[in-house]
Amino acid sequence: MQLLLVEDDDAIAEPLVKGLSREGYVTQRVATGAAAIAAGPVDLVLLDLGLPDMDGYEVCRRLRSVSDVPIIVITARGEEVDRVIGLELGADDYLVKPFGFRELVARIRAVSRRAEGRTGAGEPVPEVLLNGDLEVDLRTRRVVVAGDELTLTRKEFDLLALLAADPGALRSRDEILEEVWDPHWYGPTKTLDVHIASLRRKLGDPALIETVRGVGFRLRDDR
Repeated sequence: MQLLLVEDDDAIAEPLVKGLSREGYVTQRVATGAAAIAAGPVDLVLLDLGLPDMDGYEVCRRLRSVSDVPIIVITARGEEVDRVIGLELGADDYLVKPFGFRELVARIRAVSRRAEGRTGAGEPVPEVLLNGDLEVDLRTRRVVVAGDELTLTRKEFDLLALLAADPGALRSRDEILEEVWDPHWYGPTKTLDVHIASLRRKLGDPALIETVRGVGFRLRDDR
């Protein structure tokens, strides 16, 4: 899947391109609205509004006038009026900075599946990760265990979503910190252990998240 990232801030764009590449996305990055409009066909656009040459709303309007490509606005503008304008101009989704990387990936998948439904390529389906009694809904950010909904913090949800995306797969501590916290995380790694402990307690089964000493963590595969 080919993405176009329209973002002028290198500190934001470069880690995003790197992370999206790990998820299997081929990402072309441009820093101006003019370059975005001139770019070739892609499968989805991630569009920042604060661009140096023109307002992102104008970019959205121009792209939508010539293409049905899915557009996700990613911006620091979080007021309701900004969301309304973006959606009315044709954006498919609107994500306010700062946001979790896993949430962005979930939005990309959800918007892509809705687009497939529009073109007849397939029916849009909920983005739900299932593992035994565990259900992680990436679109609504709800977690259910054996029918009971859990209350998780933002980071707890992002951490669980990362592990639940591939039960049984080992995730290193560095990988988890980079994807759930920040690509340039320099804080104490102890925060990861605190969140793992909290998740285990809330899930009601401490053995569900397995520790591989000196390496990282994995979600027990109950599928």
